[in-house]
Amino acid sequence: MTSTAAAGTDARPTQPRSRVVIRFAGDSGDGMQLTGDRFTAEAAAFGNDLATLPNFPAEIRAPHGTLAGVSSFQLHFADHDILTPGDRPDVLVAMNPAALKANVGELPAGGVLIVDTDEFTRRNLAKVGYAADPLEDGSLAPYAVHRVAMTSLTTAALAELGVGKKDAERAKNMFALGLLSWMYSRPTGGTEAWLRAKFARRPEIAEANVVAFRTGHAYGETTEAFAVPYEVAPAVLPDGTYRQVTGNLALAYGLVAAGVRSGLPVFLGSYPITPASDILHELSRLKRFGVTTFQAEDEIAAVGAALGAAYGGALGVTSTSGPGVALKSEAVGLAVMTELPLVVVDVQRGGPSTGLPTKTEQADLLQVLFGRNGESPVPVVAPRSPADAFDAALEAARIALAYRTPVFLLSDGAIANGSEPWRLPEVEELPALAVEFATEPNGPDGEFLPYLRDPETLTRPWAVPGTPGLTHRIGGLEKADRTGDISYDPANHELMVRVRQAKVDGIAVPDLEVEDPTGDADVLVLGWGSTWGPIGAAVRRLRTAGHRVARAHLRHLNPLPADTGAVLRSYRRVVVPEMNLGQLALLLQGRFTVPVESVTKVAGLPFGAAELAERLTPYVEEKEQVTA
Repeated sequence: MTSTAAAGTDARPTQPRSRVVIRFAGDSGDGMQLTGDRFTAEAAAFGNDLATLPNFPAEIRAPHGTLAGVSSFQLHFADHDILTPGDRPDVLVAMNPAALKANVGELPAGGVLIVDTDEFTRRNLAKVGYAADPLEDGSLAPYAVHRVAMTSLTTAALAELGVGKKDAERAKNMFALGLLSWMYSRPTGGTEAWLRAKFARRPEIAEANVVAFRTGHAYGETTEAFAVPYEVAPAVLPDGTYRQVTGNLALAYGLVAAGVRSGLPVFLGSYPITPASDILHELSRLKRFGVTTFQAEDEIAAVGAALGAAYGGALGVTSTSGPGVALKSEAVGLAVMTELPLVVVDVQRGGPSTGLPTKTEQADLLQVLFGRNGESPVPVVAPRSPADAFDAALEAARIALAYRTPVFLLSDGAIANGSEPWRLPEVEELPALAVEFATEPNGPDGEFLPYLRDPETLTRPWAVPGTPGLTHRIGGLEKADRTGDISYDPANHELMVRVRQAKVDGIAVPDLEVEDPTGDADVLVLGWGSTWGPIGAAVRRLRTAGHRVARAHLRHLNPLPADTGAVLRSYRRVVVPEMNLGQLALLLQGRFTVPVESVTKVAGLPFGAAELAERLTPYVEEKEQVTA
């Protein structure tokens, strides 16, 4: 079945596709992230399900035209629900030889390759070690290669606008976007309106980008190089209003919603760090919702300010990545000791030390659980996808406020920078987070006892400074039970340590939800965080191949769901894929004395669905053979 292209005058019929993976790749100054983001926005507006994987250099400005400076943006969009940004691109747009060399190995035979021939100069080829021009030596024969002089076509189209040569050349990414928009029958009006709004203060630059975009679109319409345009129909999703979000954006909105639902002001104390900085940037724009942001001089000041805000009756939040968690550790221990609500956002990245700032990893789990002096238990919540970061933020705030404790919200780079459609929730769907502050003395003799606990939750009262009659002592030294006075008594210290642990252990979290369609699988694949999508896609492949396999995913990593041990023991084999060297597997084996198999990856990139399915297959086949 075909349809006629909606945009332009092209009479060629469109061909339907159920899904497509596109990767834009170029120099870090070529605007690949912006190009990919705009295509994503149009796919979201069109109604496709989608997932993205931005991948950009760790260096602020790597040398032009080098492999270290390659930036890419991959988008998977479909007419059905999808779980990952795709394993390999169907279409690769390479803006220079470095982008080609860094990415062509992942393009399957028969894949579409679009290159900017203007950049394939002898100098640029030499920079990345090409002895001969790959466009001429036959090495690209397995692919459907389209040679397009994007730079010169763009500058020629803009010649009459009077923009400078440098600005004209910068607009070539919009030529590429226009061409791909024609290829996949994307609407154009939204992008043109966005360009005019983005460059409203420089209308000549806005017009140059719009003309470049139209030129790329017209090139697709008029050239004979591209046989037909394609169309990916909208996906059938649950009813509701949707918008595209990244994980950092959804997380920021979740924190704002937590403030509104609790009736508390939100205070973010933060120090900029990749890949968490966008949370600070976004919340700084939302002051009208009772949000205060404080960009501190360092990580220690940031968490100290957030903890001070919590002491003063606000929802205190601090955001960082792994290196910042190390610096914040003592103050988080202080929050454990003082039993004040605090949300600590850790957007994990490759390490150790400063590591790979723009790459993803899941290697901070043991750090956030145990990386403080003394017994300092903290709850840990992990979102599974960009859109889920909204709900995970609300859950972290719920636990922090209800149990008077710091909570780690453990995101990662793949979630933070990736994007997907998000169904806007109805207000009545959101959890009620109302907080009751102490307002009067609670002691038998009319005094205030800051560590007199609720018998069910073991939480202590939250008294805002300045409340008449509620003067109390607070600090980092051990507290006496009930009074909060400084105490060095051994028995009291043991009591307080055990009570703080029991409070965290007693936090109410949902049971572990297991997906086992046949009900007779004997292999369980268990994940956490951003492995949710790759595990789901891999398990789908295994089931399609006839294997019986169950899957489950942990949102709460401390405390674990109460039925975790029973679930693990109900399967003959448990396999845990992680983007670390097996941290969750270690915890599960130690806690439940159940053998757990690890499938690990620490490449700075998420698992691919085919890659993970291949690595899981031996575990599934071996158990089936044993059963037979």
